[in-house]
Amino acid sequence: MRPLSDIRVLDLTNVLAGPFCCHHLAHLGAEVIKVEAVGRGDLARELGADPDLNAKGMGVSFLAQNAGKKSVTLDLKSAKGKALFLRLVKTADVLVENFRPGVMDRLGVDYAVLKEVNPSLVYCAISGFGQDGPWVHRPAYDQIIQGVSGVMSITGDAGSAPLRVGYPVADTMGGITAAFAVAAALNATPRGTFIDVSMLESVLSAMGWAVSNHLIGGVAPTANGNENATSAPSGAFQAADGLINIAANKDEQWVLLSDHLGLSALRDRPEYATREMRKQNRLTLKAEMETVLTTKPAHVWAEELNHIDVPSGAVLSVPEVLDTPQIADRGFLHTFKDAPGVGRDVTVATTGIKLDGCAPSVATPPPTLGEHNNDVWAELGLSGDELDALKQEGVI
Repeated sequence: MRPLSDIRVLDLTNVLAGPFCCHHLAHLGAEVIKVEAVGRGDLARELGADPDLNAKGMGVSFLAQNAGKKSVTLDLKSAKGKALFLRLVKTADVLVENFRPGVMDRLGVDYAVLKEVNPSLVYCAISGFGQDGPWVHRPAYDQIIQGVSGVMSITGDAGSAPLRVGYPVADTMGGITAAFAVAAALNATPRGTFIDVSMLESVLSAMGWAVSNHLIGGVAPTANGNENATSAPSGAFQAADGLINIAANKDEQWVLLSDHLGLSALRDRPEYATREMRKQNRLTLKAEMETVLTTKPAHVWAEELNHIDVPSGAVLSVPEVLDTPQIADRGFLHTFKDAPGVGRDVTVATTGIKLDGCAPSVATPPPTLGEHNNDVWAELGLSGDELDALKQEGVI
């Protein structure tokens, strides 16, 4: 299934939040045209763990989010570039941008202008703090949002917090929120919407339990490390070869777990009699359990405990989980052979979605800068001579 197969998206975004939004739209079938700055393109082309790819303008950070897209280059500051852009907007269903608020206005191509050109356009603006408010003009990157949102304050434990989450959670939440909003807006009648996505608010929305504990319960969220503050025993425990996560959140799971570990006598002790008592005495309970858990490897305990319906899992590294059959065999990873501009095979993650049993995929690898200039601009009626002239002038 490609539910967005009749949708054209103009992707004016950079780095992660916006590209991640359009990554999902592309995998759901949309034609995504990435409109990049002449000569340099998306900053993510220069970012990632492989310096050689960064130098080629095909950095890992770019490859991760841009498969299936087309790339054109355009100078939006030039009159000819702006005119060409407006012609392209007429053909589009969606535009996504993640500039700082006010940039599109200064370029003369803000929503007020574009909706006159295309009244049915779904325009999605992703920014750090939204399109209004006292912080509207602050610059924002993922770590800035992690800090001001409270995420860092509750990550780690009492000795390590505040701590940054180990991946760009704010960019990712902003992008997925935007993709959801775009998909919803495409279903509106009549179509034509301005979507304002705040990365800060996207993250706070995803922090529902922590935020609600404060708003409703009057309890300020704290950094609890690997312990689940809502239940016990629930957290990370030491096994023979590493950590294992165990979540015995229900009373019946606690019974099954303690029986399996040969620790059923613990249930007779008043400090472990109820969930609330186990929460208050979680560290002593953890020590009791680890006297048994340290006798076997984590993966052995995980198999045994899951078999009796006690949720468990060894704590894996990223390479380890990618090698598991659960990931490797479900179509989540997609490999492009000898990707252009890269010179070798490229394997990327898809979306985590399956439609009627099939993982959505895209047919083409991440594009080189301006790879589709001739195709896209010629579709608007430009001749070869006109394209050559625009290239000479630096418009495309």
